[in-house]
Amino acid sequence: VTGTGRAGRVTKEDLVKYVTSGGGARPEQGVPMTRIRLRIAERMMQSKTSIAMLTSFSEVSLGKVMALRKALGVPFENTHGIKLGYMSFFVKAAAEALKRYPVVNASVDGNDVIYHGYQDISIAVSTDRGLVTPVLRDAQDMSFADIEKAIVNYAKKAREGGLSLDDLQGGTFTITNGGTFGSLFSTPI
Repeated sequence: VTGTGRAGRVTKEDLVKYVTSGGGARPEQGVPMTRIRLRIAERMMQSKTSIAMLTSFSEVSLGKVMALRKALGVPFENTHGIKLGYMSFFVKAAAEALKRYPVVNASVDGNDVIYHGYQDISIAVSTDRGLVTPVLRDAQDMSFADIEKAIVNYAKKAREGGLSLDDLQGGTFTITNGGTFGSLFSTPI
């Protein structure tokens, strides 16, 4: 800022002129959030402030899963019309773990702990409008093909803006695949 005051001092007017002319400012643009993006942000902050968050990292060898997926990939796709991905393995493993350890599949409602006798697993889906987590209802009863088809259907609906509020509410556990963004570890809300 070039000072115009006595002895080259910077005056208030110099600063106002500098700021209003954009001098030295880094470009920024405020864009109002869409209704869905606003709702996503509200829900994420609600989760962060009202839920006991836990992050746990475990290293697991997926060698057998990779071999099984490779061996069954073509027959699975021929039979069900959809590729066999890794997410269905993760969903089935999570559903089984939640059955074995019901405290992990619980939620708090006021002074009560609610133990859910079902596994409604949310799957994070990234869209242009933000991250959404549609729910696979009764995942414990779903086949691998049912899971893969539901994920593809939800991803399509999410990207087309066709998810309903019911599609997004009530998950008892959430799976996020941060690896699609290149991360080794992640602790999403």
